[in-house]
Amino acid sequence: MLFAMIIGGLIGYSFGKFPGFLVGAALGAFLLNRAKSRLIGKLQGIQSGFIESVFAVMGALCKADGVVSKDEIQMAEAMFVRFRLNEAQREAAKAAFSRGKAKNFDLDAELRHFLAISGRQPAILQMFLQVQVSAVAADGVVHPAEHEMLVRIARGLGLPESQVDQLEAMLRGAHAGQTGSQRSTAQQTDDAYKVLGVSPSISDAELKKVYRKLMSENHPDKIAGRGLPESMREMAEERTQEITHAYDVIKESRKART
Repeated sequence: MLFAMIIGGLIGYSFGKFPGFLVGAALGAFLLNRAKSRLIGKLQGIQSGFIESVFAVMGALCKADGVVSKDEIQMAEAMFVRFRLNEAQREAAKAAFSRGKAKNFDLDAELRHFLAISGRQPAILQMFLQVQVSAVAADGVVHPAEHEMLVRIARGLGLPESQVDQLEAMLRGAHAGQTGSQRSTAQQTDDAYKVLGVSPSISDAELKKVYRKLMSENHPDKIAGRGLPESMREMAEERTQEITHAYDVIKESRKART
């Protein structure tokens, strides 16, 4: 703010000496505060829209197999805690979830609405899809009807189908780690390539480039600045951990072959 006041003051001084300096400084401070208010309002709008659209689409997704189970309702409620929603936000999320379960819910229209409020920012769109995959894969399994709808959601957001495969692979790895279930080296390596979104034929040099790019794009510190709730930082951290784990799995696999 001080910088804006000084610049405004100097401009005012050039027109009206000291009185002009005071007027210019006040005007600079006013314009800066107005710009800050607009930015804060925009970020709050993205956060509110993110939460409502997330839970509306989640309601539709949970009903993809024909019925919303108790487990899926509990999962949605667990998301309230994970997102650290206050009481008003919880009520809005519950209403959105119910709206998404309705027969007349227009999934494509909801996705178009979210595209508009998100400014089509890739990080926000990817995080939106990640939440949906996390919701239906809480038990480590994504059923065919759910996978089909996830693909539809990805396409509606302008994301490639491979993003769904990538996120499902991440969650399989995370679920195996949490439950201690054993997976073959081949399964782990196959999923690791899917997590990074690359072919097994990729060179070591290109693999490193892709890894660094993904780590940069998904860095947790970038989340809040893009309008996502601060609580989403944890999901971003989990994503970067899975990316790093996948990269390490591939490196170990290639090292073992040589």
